[in-house]
Amino acid sequence: MALVFVYGTLKRGQPNHKVLLDGAHGSAAFQGQGYTAEPYPLVIAGEHNIPWLLHLPGRGSCVAGEIYMVDEQMLRFLDDFEGCPDMYQRTTMQVAVREWEGDGGPRDSVLCFVYSTTTYAPEWVHLPYHDSYDSEGPHGLRYNPRENR
Repeated sequence: MALVFVYGTLKRGQPNHKVLLDGAHGSAAFQGQGYTAEPYPLVIAGEHNIPWLLHLPGRGSCVAGEIYMVDEQMLRFLDDFEGCPDMYQRTTMQVAVREWEGDGGPRDSVLCFVYSTTTYAPEWVHLPYHDSYDSEGPHGLRYNPRENR
């Protein structure tokens, strides 16, 4: 079992959250809410308005998201779903806990896997940085789901 931090379309209420609920992909159990302990740029980019966490520690904001406990099957599914290692790379990151619902009582921070990217277009560093993501947010950059492409 492993902890995974999601900050974009996999969060509850977002377009791809359903894949975390699909038992055919493995198991994923919500543990809590948190934010990256270190600032990172979260941008919305590309023709499909995809949220990207650029692997540039120290730039941007501490990014809000959700923490899930996943099994090995779900982790392998997420690697494929996130285009790892070409689009996103799975790395570990310290996540400060805002609210904890998982076993073991409240925690200050946890080490999680996260899908960030080092393979982005250079101009993306100049896009607006966000501290949280909502596909329907005020940014006006609605995510184009895979099934519509």
